[in-house]
Amino acid sequence: MQRTAILVDGAFFIARYRKVWGDRDVNDARTVAKTVFGMALEHLKALDRPRESLYRIFFYDCPPLDKSFVRPVSGDTVDFGRSSAAAFRRELHEQLRRQRKMALRLGRLAERGEWKLKSHAMQQLRDGNLHWEDLGDEHYEPEMRQTQVDMKIGIDIAALAYKQQVDQIVLVAGDADFIPAAKLARREGIDFILDPMWQGIASDLHEHIDGLQSVCPRPF
Repeated sequence: MQRTAILVDGAFFIARYRKVWGDRDVNDARTVAKTVFGMALEHLKALDRPRESLYRIFFYDCPPLDKSFVRPVSGDTVDFGRSSAAAFRRELHEQLRRQRKMALRLGRLAERGEWKLKSHAMQQLRDGNLHWEDLGDEHYEPEMRQTQVDMKIGIDIAALAYKQQVDQIVLVAGDADFIPAAKLARREGIDFILDPMWQGIASDLHEHIDGLQSVCPRPF
C-alpha cells in the first residue's frame, strides 16, 4: 500500500495557526492538536489517498522555557515556567501524545539568560513611534533558539526514505532548512510536498519539491 508521512514544524504551525484561524482560541491546546490531525487528513483527501495510507504524523517542537529571569528594565523576577505560554505548550504536547498516529519529537531551547528587543519594538524605534527612554519590560523577550529540531526533521526524512517506509512526504514548514533532506528523499524516489500554510516561499524552492499544497483556510 502507498504510505504518506506528514511532518509538521511545530513552531511554524503554531505561528501560522494564529493567523489562519484567528477566530479560534489560540490557547485551546486540545483544538490545536485536533487541527494538526485534521490537516493531515485534508492532505490525504487532496492527494486522493485513503485514510489508511497515513503512515504517521510527526510533530516537532521544544519544551517550554522553564527558568526565571530578571526583567531588563524593572529588575523584577519572572518565572517563565509558570507563564500561560508554558502551560499551553505543555498541554499541547500532552494532547498530541493522545492523538492517533502521532509522534511527538522534542528538541530543546537554547538560551543565554539575555534579553533582546522584540521585532515590533525595533520597528517602532526606527519609525520614531517609540523612543529609547520609553522602553519597558514589555518591549523585550528572552533571547533563545530551538536546537535539534531541524536535525530531527532531517534524520526522520532520511530514515523514511532509506527504509522505504513511505513513498510520499508532506512537510508543513516555512523555511528553506529542509532542502538538503528534500533532495535526499527525492533521489530515493519519494514524492515530496511542501505545505507552507499559504505563506509565500522563495521562487527557487520549487525546484527542490514535487508539489506545493496548502489545505488550511487562506488568511486575508
